[in-house]
Amino acid sequence: MHVKRVLFLLATGLLALPGFLLNPGDGHAKAYTFSIFFPPTHEQAIAATDFAKEVEKRTEGRIKITPFAGGTLTKAPQVYDGVVTGISDLGNSCFAYTRGRFPVTAALDLPMGYPNGKVATQVADQFTKAVNPEELKDVKVLYVHAHGPGLLHTKKPVRKLEDLKGMKIRATGLSAQVVEALGGVPVAMPQGDTYEALQKGVVDGTFAPIETLKGWKQGEVIKYTTECYDIGYTTAMFVVMNLKQWNSLPEADQKIVEEVANQWVNIHGEVWDKADEEGKAFTLGLGNEMIPLSAEESARWRQAVEPVINDYIANTPDGARHVEKLRALITEASK
Repeated sequence: MHVKRVLFLLATGLLALPGFLLNPGDGHAKAYTFSIFFPPTHEQAIAATDFAKEVEKRTEGRIKITPFAGGTLTKAPQVYDGVVTGISDLGNSCFAYTRGRFPVTAALDLPMGYPNGKVATQVADQFTKAVNPEELKDVKVLYVHAHGPGLLHTKKPVRKLEDLKGMKIRATGLSAQVVEALGGVPVAMPQGDTYEALQKGVVDGTFAPIETLKGWKQGEVIKYTTECYDIGYTTAMFVVMNLKQWNSLPEADQKIVEEVANQWVNIHGEVWDKADEEGKAFTLGLGNEMIPLSAEESARWRQAVEPVINDYIANTPDGARHVEKLRALITEASK
């Protein structure tokens, strides 16, 4: 009896190891871990989990991916390095959570006026794969997606630039520079810490897509959303795989994974747009106010953030080419 229990515990423990063979006699059937920074109930965590299920289905069980959502395996800022070092086999988080680490893909987060999540996602994936930056050569990039236009959500109303002066605003990556350009004080933190920071007054507001008001429950701790669509930035999110584990896959299975990944780009984009609609309904349902900007005021905001784009161009190798490519991709995807 004791022998059987020991064997059972050994078997289950081994199965939990990243990349361990499910069946020692079958070199193709393997188990992989997938670290996802979104909380388990978030629509994007569900979409990523569905990606894992679809890969398992299409490979007829040869690849089994177990998701670990909510930062339970690696915290949001550690997800990328966790994949590189093998703590997890796959990972999903934001490039911007490791500021300065990804200078080329940082272009995606510029305040380019992304119209919606589907366009932002298509542009993010196409740009990353076309440029194929050196900064991502230590992983296999499966796909990239990006949220809809980042807007300003605050506890006090912001109707004009002057209202934002001196306010502490949660932001990450290049959106922190956007906050500064607009006169606010950026405070860096991942989404998972933002609710409590707003609740306790550590920050006065947050720059984020409107979906966060429901998806991360932040609508409960803000009162106003300033609809600054003309400077709508995005935050690009990666889904990457450990390079050694990727290279160990048979070519046929690599092809299947890439096919599913390409399909999931649009799925994530559609999920972002649906989530934005739900986030807006959620915050309005709480009695919060949406503040539109006049054309004149929007022009002031655009002018205020133009130095952020110019600074990227001046301080990033091939920065001008990256920005030009982004603008072309946004125009094409918006048709």
